[in-house]
Amino acid sequence: MIETGSTMMLDRAEPAHCTVCCCTLANKILMVLFMVLLIFATLFGNLVTLAVVVGTKHFHTSQGYLKASLAVADLAVGIFVVPLSVYAEVHLMVAESAPEWTSNNSQLVNFHPCNIIGPIFAGCTFVSITTIFLLTIERSIAVLRPLHKDSFITRKRTTILIFLSWVGSFFLAVSPMVFSSEIALEYNSCSRMCNYALGTIGEFPSQAWNILLLFPAFDFTLLGSTVVINIISLSSIRQHSKHRKTLAETEIQTTSNPTFSDIKAAKTIGTLTVAFTASFTPIAVFVVGNVLGNKWCNFSFFAFWILATNSCWNVIIYSVRDQKFRLCAHKLLMPSQRQNTTKT
Repeated sequence: MIETGSTMMLDRAEPAHCTVCCCTLANKILMVLFMVLLIFATLFGNLVTLAVVVGTKHFHTSQGYLKASLAVADLAVGIFVVPLSVYAEVHLMVAESAPEWTSNNSQLVNFHPCNIIGPIFAGCTFVSITTIFLLTIERSIAVLRPLHKDSFITRKRTTILIFLSWVGSFFLAVSPMVFSSEIALEYNSCSRMCNYALGTIGEFPSQAWNILLLFPAFDFTLLGSTVVINIISLSSIRQHSKHRKTLAETEIQTTSNPTFSDIKAAKTIGTLTVAFTASFTPIAVFVVGNVLGNKWCNFSFFAFWILATNSCWNVIIYSVRDQKFRLCAHKLLMPSQRQNTTKT
């Protein structure tokens, strides 16, 4: 959700590495507990988001479709990516030896789980970045061009863009294996995740570098554009707020300004962008260090898992920033209280 948790250019790590997460039994247990809690938080939060969006007519909009797409991408991380890490680490603690596939890359065994899980994590992270970018575009049009919002933003166009974002993201995720036989996938002992790595060659050939550099180029371009657009939108919101005060004092009304709901939605998307950028920044630092030849084994663990935790943040942001979402989620989770209120 990449220079996604599973798409970094890591050297093959030796199984004997003792990282800060796994040097003692207590650390291993805490790590597994963290992973299990992350699974439950991710599943719970994103299932609630999907239930609210699908079950509430108010959210049957372009913005709602995009939030549903983001929730599905985050769900995939909780269903496929994190459980594989839990299985590998629990197997290591119980059997006192890691599963055989964790010691070999995908080119050395007939079936390697990372061949599936690696592209899923990479693809879902690309989908998340693309979706946040599309949400930002959608809200910026509503804020900067409120009179043209309905003609530019339609559910049909949004559905097409969502489909293209998924196809393009997963094509990018599998492109290293498609276009280079020198790149494989492995379960990395530093990050405790499936990462892209070299197959049987000691150093990255230039072609492999060029292919893998597509990832940070894609990520940084979209994230940078998203941040810039959010800054423009929020600056425009400040201008509109000043105008609203002036118009309120002079009792003059206009229909050319964005609605309060559009402004609140734009601020919510801005918060999403800040959260994702914060979770992605350690990965960005790690990429630069890795290119310069630094291993940073302990740092890679924190970088990848900080990114993974982003999969459960969105529902919290919606609940804090969006009152309508918060009320719908409350009714969904507290049906008995809703019935009592209705009777009263």
